[in-house]
Amino acid sequence: MTDTFRTEPVIPDRPSVDGLDEVWAQRWERDGVYRFDRTRPRAEVFSVDTPPPTVSGSLHVGHVFSYTHTDVVARYQRMRGKAVFYPMGWDDNGLPTERRVQNHFGVRCDPSLPYEPGFVPPASAAKAAKDQVPVSRRTFIELCEQLTTEDEKAFEELWRRLGLSVDWSHGYQTIGTPARRVSQRAFLRNLARGEAYLAEAPTLWDVTFRTAVAQAELEDRERPGAYHDLAFARAGGEPLVISTTRPELLPACVAVVVHPDDERYTALVGTMVRTPLFGVDVPVVAHRLADPGKGTGAAMICTFGDTTDVTWWRELALPTRPVIGRDGRLLPDVPPWLDGAGAAAYEQLAGATVHTARERVAELLRSSGGLVGEPRPITHPVKFYEKGDRPLEIITTRQWYLRNGGRDEDLRAALLERGRELAWHPEHMRVRYENWVGGLNGDWLVSRQRFFGVPFPLWYPLDDSGEPVYDSPIVPAEADLPVDPSSDVPPGYTEAQRGVPGGFAGDPDVMDTWATSSLSPQIAGGWGDDDDLFARVFPMDLRPQAHEIIRTWLFASVVRAHLEQGVLPWRHAAISGWILDPDRKKMSKSAGNVVTPLGLLEQYGSDGVRYWAANGRPGADTAFDPGQMKIGRRLATKILNVSRFVLGLGPAAGDAVVTQPLDLAMLAALDGVVAAATAALDDYDHTRALEITERFFWDFCDDYVELVKARAYGDAGDEAGAASARAALRRALSAQLRLFAPFLPFVTEEVWSWWRDGSVHLAPWPSADSSSGDAELFATASALIGAVRKARSEAQLAGRADVPRAVARLRPDDADAAGRLLDDVRAAGRVAVLELRPEHDLDGVIVTIG
Repeated sequence: MTDTFRTEPVIPDRPSVDGLDEVWAQRWERDGVYRFDRTRPRAEVFSVDTPPPTVSGSLHVGHVFSYTHTDVVARYQRMRGKAVFYPMGWDDNGLPTERRVQNHFGVRCDPSLPYEPGFVPPASAAKAAKDQVPVSRRTFIELCEQLTTEDEKAFEELWRRLGLSVDWSHGYQTIGTPARRVSQRAFLRNLARGEAYLAEAPTLWDVTFRTAVAQAELEDRERPGAYHDLAFARAGGEPLVISTTRPELLPACVAVVVHPDDERYTALVGTMVRTPLFGVDVPVVAHRLADPGKGTGAAMICTFGDTTDVTWWRELALPTRPVIGRDGRLLPDVPPWLDGAGAAAYEQLAGATVHTARERVAELLRSSGGLVGEPRPITHPVKFYEKGDRPLEIITTRQWYLRNGGRDEDLRAALLERGRELAWHPEHMRVRYENWVGGLNGDWLVSRQRFFGVPFPLWYPLDDSGEPVYDSPIVPAEADLPVDPSSDVPPGYTEAQRGVPGGFAGDPDVMDTWATSSLSPQIAGGWGDDDDLFARVFPMDLRPQAHEIIRTWLFASVVRAHLEQGVLPWRHAAISGWILDPDRKKMSKSAGNVVTPLGLLEQYGSDGVRYWAANGRPGADTAFDPGQMKIGRRLATKILNVSRFVLGLGPAAGDAVVTQPLDLAMLAALDGVVAAATAALDDYDHTRALEITERFFWDFCDDYVELVKARAYGDAGDEAGAASARAALRRALSAQLRLFAPFLPFVTEEVWSWWRDGSVHLAPWPSADSSSGDAELFATASALIGAVRKARSEAQLAGRADVPRAVARLRPDDADAAGRLLDDVRAAGRVAVLELRPEHDLDGVIVTIG
């Protein structure tokens, strides 16, 4: 679409903001307004690493809020002459999707079941997990794909209605073929360089989802608990009393730990004590992490109760005695280190849930005399998976890890330096990145024991007894990616050799969803699939995202690009805050306080909703405020009305020149607005740019338009003055439409279409050097007409009542300027004679009538 000026505007009789979003969304797509021009060199491209929203239900106003911020940037850069690469992805793999599919269809995945072609889900979904229908992994994945496809269509429809200037021809799914190929290629290269490794180690484990969880996915939740004081027997001495909130882990105890400086226990370090109830001798050890002020100052080390247990176990080289299984229950068989009375006690716990086992152990201890006093209730923080409902356990499992600096100080330092290279908006958000990287205590666990995700592209040879040889994985050629080891066969083998001694077994796990979405710049940019596109868009210019996932998505993306490409994945990071409900709590699906946007878009119009979103400052949490949306709708309506007036003044002369002082002054003030708004948007401060633009717009409407209305109509018979006013009005309208376009794309496009061919969104951004006038003169004019209005109001004059005479008292410095404005001020104020009376020591302008 080209931008061509039309002398004769075509103005609707009754313009309205209603329905503009639907009309223009269709035209933009039809005309390819937002298509990326891939012929442009990298220096002329602005590329956006758009956050792929999680496809697990519906979007809410928090999404509208942050995605509007990104769209403002994209639209601005497009008007600045850049070819904008603005794709949209869908994050459709992982636990959120699986949970939604389970609840929506009433099914659960059982990988041991055979595939059932044509499976039809139950007519009504079971509410309880135990009643869900088990289906094969392949069937479950098909249902995931079916539901995410439906959700993605609804998401795209809403994004179009909101006015996102996305190039919809550049889309991806994090479970799609290109994403799987990129994810598997990156992993294989990490593996070849030694950055990815397989290890059997204590693992944070969600017992509901039965999968490993990474450090970045944890959250603390306050939960009730109780300290239990347990008496550990000592040979020839008083029992050693320790305090624990997890007595059910007593059979997993491997030591008792005290602080090396705790004089109460100095003599006990190096001796043995015996666990109550189970009768196992364990050593008393010293470690700096023991807290003398917590409980009795002596704690039992179990494998494993929490991450501190893991640290003690690793640093003190203690044995492993697990008792909790992957299902969150105590193991069904008596552990080999227990015998006699201890074995008999454990038999009463075998197969019990953690909660039940805790109660039973407390009762057994009470009966045997091993419990000192009664449990003391407390409230304490407990580790949860951020999407889970039950406390995490720590289970020893074999998992894939990716090096991220948690155990490599050189890599940690390099990643901290990457954070300093990145331009943060706002700058203070960098601290969150640095705190996270500095506090890492382990590498990134990237494997998950789930189903709907990108599989690890590996097989393992089986030895003569049918056991996998994990240190000799079979890898595919990159040209064969993506592969699914559960159905594809490795080179040199046949399907008949799957699972038999001397044959092979596929890696059963899938990648953490962050392991895929952390490659969003590479996926969207076509890394390895479209090298020409990748060279034009990578490293990308902008990563927009929320602040709470700096530790996950942003950091993980930096890690992947640093390891693979040796660069930052983008130059700028724009961080959005949260949306808060009326109680100042974060809106989230889990909290149940979200508001879906469709009704808001219908009530206030897309421009009204975008106006509210754009008023949220970068990085700051913002209250959900429909009142702001109402103001935005009113602003859009005012743009229609003032544009109708300006363009309705008649055809503009092609050679019209702005000559009058007030007209030049207004344009000079507008130049200042353009300069300030441009600087704000260059600094990714969309809120500041909108505030500056809107403030001038209302001054323009309330003061300038009213001041020049009579002259623009030609009432004074001054043709040159009328032509100057009309030309200035049109120039100001053109510039202001372009200033508002990134924020209110629908109403600005509508008005642009009345008198221009082409799209306002492809028009050049206004320049700040169009006038030789004095901007201060416009401020004087606004003050003068404002004082006249105030005097008329105080005199209780009707709107069209004439005033024979009025006196304006003002500072001497303003008197000369005001003299050049008299004709326009008299006409706007309906004052026959306006006398200017300079006076010292005045603050502003004072007008009296009579």
